[in-house]
Amino acid sequence: MTELDLLRLLQLADSALPIGAAAHSFGLETLTAEEVVGPAQLRAFIRDYLDEAGMLEAVACRAAFAGADFAGVNEDVNEVLSATKQARESRVASAALGKRFLRLVFDVCGNRRLAEALETAEIRAGEIHSSPAFGLAGAVLGLDEEAVVAACLRSMVAAMVSAAQRLLPLGQTAASILLWESNVAIASLVERSRGVTLADACCFAPMLDCASMRHPGLSTRLFIS
Repeated sequence: MTELDLLRLLQLADSALPIGAAAHSFGLETLTAEEVVGPAQLRAFIRDYLDEAGMLEAVACRAAFAGADFAGVNEDVNEVLSATKQARESRVASAALGKRFLRLVFDVCGNRRLAEALETAEIRAGEIHSSPAFGLAGAVLGLDEEAVVAACLRSMVAAMVSAAQRLLPLGQTAASILLWESNVAIASLVERSRGVTLADACCFAPMLDCASMRHPGLSTRLFIS
């Protein structure tokens, strides 16, 4: 990629991107409240999260990148993700973040293809999840596919670690070490996801799904999901 491409991709993958990601824990808040996940378990949790959810999101990102519009393969991608995300809170969160992400990218770059994707989704009452939205934006901006998938996964992990910092006694240095170590797993996942079709990808994370479903019952909540 050119230096400009790299800078644009870094901005899109920034955890501080104003799309509302900081309001979601995708079930982690429940697991920390129930003392299932603490600082000692966080490293293994992120590794397992990437192995299961990460693979599906990586394949979905690739499929959207290849489709480069909302019709056809991208619509299938979002339908599969909606069906796979069994917890309502996580499913709604992913779709909300996806739409906000595309709207922000459109506001920044003004690419009409992104606006058309949003308009088509509204007409069909469809959902645009966060990883396909990332893949679509990367393709429209002419970025490198492998780098886009890696950045998408990195933003997912960064959001999870950020949530963990607000839920657990996890300092800045410890969080940075977790993110640094996750880069190896992300790079491996990017490579393993090459050539994997949406039909072959799957995600089995019942603990996280059930935690997301129990989230509305928490007596005190910091996050929407």
